[in-house]
Amino acid sequence: MKCVVCKQAETHPGFATVTLQRGESTFVMKDVPANVCDNCGESYIDAEVTETVLRMGDELARSGSQVDIRNFATAA
Repeated sequence: MKCVVCKQAETHPGFATVTLQRGESTFVMKDVPANVCDNCGESYIDAEVTETVLRMGDELARSGSQVDIRNFATAA
């Protein structure tokens, strides 16, 4: 797909880092499967992966942890 941000390049399968904040909690998920723009680096995550990341963010917030950093492949 053509990048909607820079409109200059196509996206290709790759990985992204996603950061979520829920109240006092910060959640960083590394190596999240995404389509990434070769030109600007913008990443696009599909609906299924987004649902998983958001669910994990909600679980983190409920656990009371303030900071959590993990790799998507081992956490999903």
